Amino acid sequence: MTFTAAPALSGSVAVPGDKSISHRSLMLSALAVGESRVEGLLEGEDVLATAAAMRAMGADIERDADGIWHIHGVGVGGLLQPETALDMGNSGTSTRLLMGLLASHDLTATFTGDASLSKRPMARVTEPLARMGASFTSSPGDRLPLTMRGACPAVPLDYRLPVASAQVKSAILLAGLNTPGITRVVEPIPTRDHSERMLRGFGAELDVEVEADGTRIITLVGEAELKPQQIVVPGDPSSAAFPMVAALLVPGSQVTIANVGLNTTRAGLIDLLREMGGSIEVVNPREVGGEPVGDLAVTASALKGVEPDPARAPSMIDEYPVAFIAAALAQGRSVFRGLEELRVKESDRIATMAAGLRAIGVTVEELEDGIIIEGSGGAPLAGGGPIATKLDHRIAMSFAVAGLVSRDGVMIDDMAPVATSFPIFVPLLRTLGALA
Repeated sequence: MTFTAAPALSGSVAVPGDKSISHRSLMLSALAVGESRVEGLLEGEDVLATAAAMRAMGADIERDADGIWHIHGVGVGGLLQPETALDMGNSGTSTRLLMGLLASHDLTATFTGDASLSKRPMARVTEPLARMGASFTSSPGDRLPLTMRGACPAVPLDYRLPVASAQVKSAILLAGLNTPGITRVVEPIPTRDHSERMLRGFGAELDVEVEADGTRIITLVGEAELKPQQIVVPGDPSSAAFPMVAALLVPGSQVTIANVGLNTTRAGLIDLLREMGGSIEVVNPREVGGEPVGDLAVTASALKGVEPDPARAPSMIDEYPVAFIAAALAQGRSVFRGLEELRVKESDRIATMAAGLRAIGVTVEELEDGIIIEGSGGAPLAGGGPIATKLDHRIAMSFAVAGLVSRDGVMIDDMAPVATSFPIFVPLLRTLGALA
């Protein structure tokens, strides 16, 4: 698909539900006793893979005509042996969190995935879970297909995260739910805290202590009894990033993005874009289901280059690809470092973005842990393609945004992966007037 220069974008849109919260709401509802109701669930392929896996292990999950999901859980420790392999599609979050969830259950499960997911290493999760008693047989390089055998009872773990990873933290905490005693995770660099918020909401006994240097110590009492909940999922800030950057870059644009989750552990891109000169106003801030939410009023702005603190990375790790597009249109140079985590996402996002930016006329220098981008000062990008997206949904959407501010359009080799997280992406751009 080719994305071409757009007229001024205008209107109010809503993005799909937060992917991280959607995954966790399904998993924890499946472990509660009774019926939970979830409104605003992201119905992308990644989250549907989680729903299918929980059904395969005994949870009753249905969607009604009004879009409300009803989950009848089996209780902590009540998951059943799946009869077939659990197909995770493209979802690394589903895979890593479910490994944690199953690590303290007496069952065996095999995880499979698509070509992209099968290249992603799983050792960062399997290593701590093995300390809790689970065992793993994986493909070379600790990759999928992978078979795990849970331990019941599992051994409580006291673990200091060697890398900032909400997925690893969450996997250990989920394993701790069915583990006798205290599971403890020490997090030197804060990451998204949806798991902690939701575990508390479902009734788990969880405590977070913050030390003077910002280190978070999370303790969870095992053998929990979870209570069913009614959950309203806010809009995903990672999805909101694409219309937000598009509205900043396309001259004359004024766009409102409604009901966006504004959890401080996820708001790094908003802070970054404001530092670059972007006009982004939070309207009607409120709290829904324990999560801060607001509407974003975005006005086209002249951006300037930036060199953000690498410590910011966990708060916007999934948004860096589209931030690179913003930097490509900014005045001056932008330097992004501390992004080693991008090397092991759905693709090597540093290398893939660098190659794609060069293909549309941007001067870039790839670093081991980041990238240097010379901005155009607001001049339209040359365009070109097809961009090799490596089956990565965020790469595809980022270069689609680049196409809206290009001279000759940007061709994307494959837009199908966008369905994993943002199935209404193209219709939403049409709503704003970007596509004919």
